[in-house]
Amino acid sequence: MAVGVFDLFSVGIGPSSSHTVGPMRAAAAFAAELADAGVLPAVAGLRVDLYGSLAATGRGHGTMTAVLLGLEGFAPELILPEQVDKRLADIAATGKLRLGAELPGDRGVVLAYTAEDIILHPLTILPRHTNGVKFAALDAGGAVLHEGTWFSVGGGFIVRDGEEDAAAAELESSKAQLPYPFRTAAELLAHCEANNLSISQVMLANEMASRTEADIRAGLLHIRDVMEECKNSAIRRTGLLPGGLNVRRRAPAWHTRLRAEDPTRDPKFWQEWVNLVALAVNEENASGGRVVTAPTNGAAGIIPAVLFYATHYGPGMEGATPAERDDVVVRFLLAAGAVGVLYKEQASISGAEVGCQGEVGSASSMAAAGLAEILGGTPAQVENAAEIAMEHNLGLTCDPIGGLVQVPCIERNAIGAAKAVNAAKMALWGDGDHRVSLDEVIITMRETGRDMSDKYKETAMGGLAVNVVEC
Repeated sequence: MAVGVFDLFSVGIGPSSSHTVGPMRAAAAFAAELADAGVLPAVAGLRVDLYGSLAATGRGHGTMTAVLLGLEGFAPELILPEQVDKRLADIAATGKLRLGAELPGDRGVVLAYTAEDIILHPLTILPRHTNGVKFAALDAGGAVLHEGTWFSVGGGFIVRDGEEDAAAAELESSKAQLPYPFRTAAELLAHCEANNLSISQVMLANEMASRTEADIRAGLLHIRDVMEECKNSAIRRTGLLPGGLNVRRRAPAWHTRLRAEDPTRDPKFWQEWVNLVALAVNEENASGGRVVTAPTNGAAGIIPAVLFYATHYGPGMEGATPAERDDVVVRFLLAAGAVGVLYKEQASISGAEVGCQGEVGSASSMAAAGLAEILGGTPAQVENAAEIAMEHNLGLTCDPIGGLVQVPCIERNAIGAAKAVNAAKMALWGDGDHRVSLDEVIITMRETGRDMSDKYKETAMGGLAVNVVEC
């Protein structure tokens, strides 16, 4: 299907869309294949091979546990954090995995499981993508009953090996059914100009090819609600983040201080509130909580933080009705989603493929577009806002200390959110005419990622990950 707003904004669990959400979806897809092929009852053993970045930082990113839950049939958009904790505790206590137990039809089989069933290949990169995972189901004699390889290509998206051409053909076919198909910013702006539409209106029309307007609105408001609860959950937690780096949670104390120093929501504190929301969302993500990929988990705090700015400090928001605030949310997310499509189609949103410019950079660009749209920007100004935000994230590396989505990832979201706000304001001071186009910046981001050393692409083998002592 054509990439849409609900592909870019999907509910999952932390800490990583490419290393947690994607592998869980791949494992669940493999379990479903076993069930559909009728071989599930004959399965006596499993082998899982993780390649490249999934192996290099999978332990800190929750990849192994995500694979186990996916093999049981859990879906990242439905599973709750308390279910995660319960199942992982049961697997650890019993040494048993319930393969396919959560699939429809109660078709599960109980298998013995040990950590040796997942084999890591951090230095082996499969041809399609650095995030590769291969599954093999074995019978009682050790013979392979069924196997398959998937790639987690960023933002929770997965591609099965050998089906890339079919997926690309389906994408092009589904795009042909859209009223305003676009792959580039130039095509998007041409639709806006020819039909006198805003960017959010173009995206809405395309979404309505497969959903009603009421369903789109309800779905986007649900995304907003999950983002809000994610932030609220974080400010209720105290202590240290999990993983061993001893990173202190800052969101609860910052929230208490802000409520005391800014009881009336004075605009001079906007930066502090944006920082708080971004930090809170990513602290919750680092805790394995329920988050929205926006467009990835590692960059999940930027769009909620800038959306908070839009709904609290945007024009007409003082005294706005709930319905009016909802309208802003819908327009913001549609415009941001349209820009997200450009990155997904022309480049990548995978930190393991292009570095953090593909995660924080694309999220900042999307957020800048959403904010510029609701601040009254023309389509050209919205495109300019997105371009400015990415232009100043080019070359951003992905170097998580200890392979954990904590340092520098959490603070990087706050900085990315501030860049987005500034980019939108700068674009609105212009007339939309600018020297560097968004398409040129996206292509540059893609080429920069291709040239970037692998040690700076979510492998924890370079940058801060090797120059900062973990303990």
